[in-house]
Amino acid sequence: MRFFVGLVVIGVLGVGSGCGTPKAGDKCNTTGFYCADTSMALECRSGVWFSLPCKGQGGCVRDADLIRCDMSGNAVGDNCAASAEAKGLCAQDGRSTLECRDGTLVKTNTCSSCSVVGEEISCTP
Repeated sequence: MRFFVGLVVIGVLGVGSGCGTPKAGDKCNTTGFYCADTSMALECRSGVWFSLPCKGQGGCVRDADLIRCDMSGNAVGDNCAASAEAKGLCAQDGRSTLECRDGTLVKTNTCSSCSVVGEEISCTP
C-alpha cells in the first residue's frame, strides 16, 4: 500500500487575489487547495470547494505556494484529497490502516500495531 504518513503536501495554492475567502460548498473555477483555517483545507474539486480536515498537530499551513495538511489525526469517514486517492496511513490509535477511497478515508485493516516502514505501511496482525 502506498502511504502518505499523515502530513501531506496537497498542492499549490489555487486562490488568486480578489477571489474572497472560499468556504466548503462554494463554487470555484480554479485548481488547487486553500487553508480555510488551522484545521481545515479546501480543495477545488468539480467546480466546488470540498473540505479536507487536517486533524494532526501540524494542522493546515501554507508554506510558500504549497498547502500542508497534517492528516495523522484523521479518522474513518473523513474527507481526503484527490491527490491522496489509493494512499493510506495508520489510524491515530495505531491499530488499523486507513486508505483514501473516492474522497473518503476507509478502514482497510485491523492490526495489533501499525507503523510506516520505508515506503510501506506495516500492519502487524
